[in-house]
Amino acid sequence: MKQNKEQFITKILLILYLIILTWLILFKMETHLGMLFSMRYRTINLIPFNGSLITNGKINLSEIILNILVFVPFGVYISMLKDKWSFFQKVLPAFCVSLAYEALQFMFGIGASDITDLLGNTIGGIIGILLFGLLSKVWKDTTIKIVNRLAAIGTFVIVLLMGILIFANM
Repeated sequence: MKQNKEQFITKILLILYLIILTWLILFKMETHLGMLFSMRYRTINLIPFNGSLITNGKINLSEIILNILVFVPFGVYISMLKDKWSFFQKVLPAFCVSLAYEALQFMFGIGASDITDLLGNTIGGIIGILLFGLLSKVWKDTTIKIVNRLAAIGTFVIVLLMGILIFANM
């Protein structure tokens, strides 16, 4: 019964994470949807580490790092929910979700679709999977419970900050 309760908590946290991720990636943290749909910015880059990442002749590493970091929780959540899956079965959803976000950005003209983002997001998912594996070795049977508590605190802080951002932009 305890495992079912923890899995339920993990699923709720994953849903909240995906809502926040969608607001971040697709809606660009915009508080007024009218501004979002007036952007009509549609490009696609199929050459890794090229195009929009290059500023003044240099690769903008901060965007790559942020893309990696934002998908680490996805890898952790997948590992928590699908512990019996192989490593590659866990990586596939991170890749597919990232691909879906990139495709939606292109279809709706709300951002640049970039292979570098897809790679960075997938690497972030892989790091999350590896991180959960490491934490499982350290915390053993209590890993999911501890990670759920830490994720709940992190989610609360992020939702609070989002609320402040939305309130400040009213």
